[in-house]
Amino acid sequence: MTRSVTLTPGSVALAEWREVYRGAAVALDTGCRPKVEAGARTVEAIVAKGAPVYGINTGFGKLASVRIGTSDLTTLQRNIVLSHAAGVGEPLPAPVVRLVMALKLASLAQGASGVRWSTIEHLARCLQAGLVPVVPGQGSVGASGDLAPLAHMTAALMGVGAFLAEGRPVPATEALRAAGLEPLTLGPKEGLALLNGTQVSTALALAGLFEAERVFQAALVTGALATDAAKGSDGPFDPRIQDLRRHRGQAEVAAALRALMRGSAIRASHLTNDDRVQDPYCLRCQPQVMGAVLDLMRQAGETLATEANGVSDNPLVFSETGEVISGGNFHAEPVAFAADMIAMALCEIGSLSERRIAMLVDPALSGLPAFLTPKPGLNSGFMIPQVTAAALVSENKQRAYPASVDSIPTSANQEDHVSMATHGARRLVPMARNAANVIGIELLAAAQGCDFHAPMKSSEPLERARALLRARVPHLEDDRHLAPEMEEAASLVASGALAEAAGTALLPAVAGRQP
Repeated sequence: MTRSVTLTPGSVALAEWREVYRGAAVALDTGCRPKVEAGARTVEAIVAKGAPVYGINTGFGKLASVRIGTSDLTTLQRNIVLSHAAGVGEPLPAPVVRLVMALKLASLAQGASGVRWSTIEHLARCLQAGLVPVVPGQGSVGASGDLAPLAHMTAALMGVGAFLAEGRPVPATEALRAAGLEPLTLGPKEGLALLNGTQVSTALALAGLFEAERVFQAALVTGALATDAAKGSDGPFDPRIQDLRRHRGQAEVAAALRALMRGSAIRASHLTNDDRVQDPYCLRCQPQVMGAVLDLMRQAGETLATEANGVSDNPLVFSETGEVISGGNFHAEPVAFAADMIAMALCEIGSLSERRIAMLVDPALSGLPAFLTPKPGLNSGFMIPQVTAAALVSENKQRAYPASVDSIPTSANQEDHVSMATHGARRLVPMARNAANVIGIELLAAAQGCDFHAPMKSSEPLERARALLRARVPHLEDDRHLAPEMEEAASLVASGALAEAAGTALLPAVAGRQP
């Protein structure tokens, strides 16, 4: 059955945005129409009156003092879209652009942007028809809104540029015609309303958050499996330890690890037959590290949920008083900070996982055969996958430098402080992909480590996860081509299949439970 999300402007849950990103059909709650029409009437009244109001009958940015005649207002709005569609680089992924369109729809539908209901309907129909504008990924500094990428989105609605239709670029006019739609003709203020705002940076950050959530949950599964493979202790997961620290995320992670390992015969076998006093931090401190990651991602999620439900274009229309007021809601500083937080979280997920991989391949630490191969020397086993994991972790560290601390003046110094939120958020999905590859390598290594403890088995949840892997990747006896198997394991992480096999009900979520 096709999933569907109805957007109620201003009150869309984070989990609903996740559903949109994952491909759910989108509808708009039409109860917002009176507010939208009131905002449009306010703009009409200003045009009729003729007084200069920024964004309606003036130039833009540094040219705000230039007065535009009524006969040129449609041309003004078209010109701003075409002149601002100056992005470069690889197109944004289609799921991200769909999310951008849904975010813009929910923002405009709050009635503070002054657009007509017909314009909102046009955007909604494109979204519902599966038309996804081709939007270059580079060119926004995160203020004054995501101008260049949103201009590319808007240009497609106008019949300029291209849409993705069934996965291939199609000229915008052709795609609109095939969907039974006319190119959009902009009214006063509408071009500015459509291309101003933080929807691109917010969509990219949300995409990063949702991908990080899956990686995080899978890392709890592989962390528990690695603990069993190394015959580590679950004592550090005792709830009394977590209660004394008082961090919510730490307590939830420890509870998840206990649930994942409960009933493990491997763990039971060495409860009274192990002279190790303490495990390495990569095992023992999982609640503290991964709990902090969970808290950080949730904080970022709260910021992004607020941003997604807000109105971030400029100027804003207040129909109750007939005023149009210029401000700075387009500045994406909250998104930039949230993106930096998610980047740090992804770094730590991968970093801790790589340390567990390194521990498992080292016989002095794990008590397992060197590099997890029955014939070390003749075979290299998991020697180089650990090197790959180290390379990916280092790459993520380099990418995690805070984007929010940077700024460069634009628009002849009119826009003299910018957020850099857009590229700060654009790095997150690639970083999540790196982390998923690291967790995939840990899955292979931890499953291999547990194989050496046969016939003893791990817990039911962990055996389900191991069975999922083993249905695709057999035990490694002698060296073979590992790259396809690493890719298979990473896909189980990134798709959410690994967490689902272990039991998502056991695992903390960032954006609420999946339906």
